Amino acid sequence: MNKKMGGGVQLGTVLALVLMCAFLAFANKNFYSPGNIMGILKQTAFNAFLATGMLLCLITAGIDLSVGANAIFCACLMGALKEGGVTNGYLLMIVAILAGALMGFINGTLLTRLHLPHPFVSTLGMKNVLWGAALVVTGNKMINKFPIEVQFLGRQTIGTFGGGFPVSFLVIIVLYIAMHIFLSRTALGRSIYCAGGNMEATRLSGINTANVLTFCYTMSGIMAALGGILSVGRSGICNGSMATQPYDTDAIAACIIGGASFTGGKGTMIGTMIGALIIAVLRNGFTLLSIDSSVQNIVLGLVIILAVFMDVVRASMEAKRRRLAAAAKAH
Repeated sequence: MNKKMGGGVQLGTVLALVLMCAFLAFANKNFYSPGNIMGILKQTAFNAFLATGMLLCLITAGIDLSVGANAIFCACLMGALKEGGVTNGYLLMIVAILAGALMGFINGTLLTRLHLPHPFVSTLGMKNVLWGAALVVTGNKMINKFPIEVQFLGRQTIGTFGGGFPVSFLVIIVLYIAMHIFLSRTALGRSIYCAGGNMEATRLSGINTANVLTFCYTMSGIMAALGGILSVGRSGICNGSMATQPYDTDAIAACIIGGASFTGGKGTMIGTMIGALIIAVLRNGFTLLSIDSSVQNIVLGLVIILAVFMDVVRASMEAKRRRLAAAAKAH
């Protein structure tokens, strides 16, 4: 159970993904069809963007419950600007990314400068603010007919196999490689892990923990904005009411399943990718098996509880292993 692959990925997590795919392939012959596989990759991309920012926050022993609402708000902001006469797709995307970064920066500032007790408080409040803001800027209506540049990330594919390989997933692969290098090879990346492992010791070592935390939440906002841009390309619309969807819980589940911890100091990009794939395969399986939406909510809720339980068990076993190792050295 505790054996790991390179990069600290739990073998059990990989096995769970393989077994899930095997079961769905047995239950529905269309699971391994090229079109369905490409569809899973498209589903994975959106959650993978949100999970990237969520992972940074979780590594610092924090959380960002506003990622889903931030993504939808950024999409709706582009829609409002488009309705107001802005037709340059690149400008719309730049504004969306800046808006997402600003919301993330505010989350980080509330935590580090105003010293709110826990990011759960500030980001939950921000989630509701962004939900309302998304409805306000769109006039509580759906907006479509976005410029082709805005739709490129979520709609463009390469080749013809299964309808084409999604460009969005290629971007995710590049992003995850870059973030893996950033977290494992740079001073700031290591500082993020240090802050999550022991905030006070990190501060005493001379690292500005407030800046590190603010950076993580700002990055979470940027990743949410990219997810919002992708969502517009996939659906062709923006809709403020979508801000209530459980996008944040999917991102949290992907990270925790992939080896991150609510106690901080742990988590990898590789593990998060596998977690995001598991969530996408699970949701795809619901569709293929025509499972009622109420049952889907129950199952997803249980998956999140199981993910948290796995986190607690991992932490307990690691603590026990450290105690045994310390006792062995003492003798």
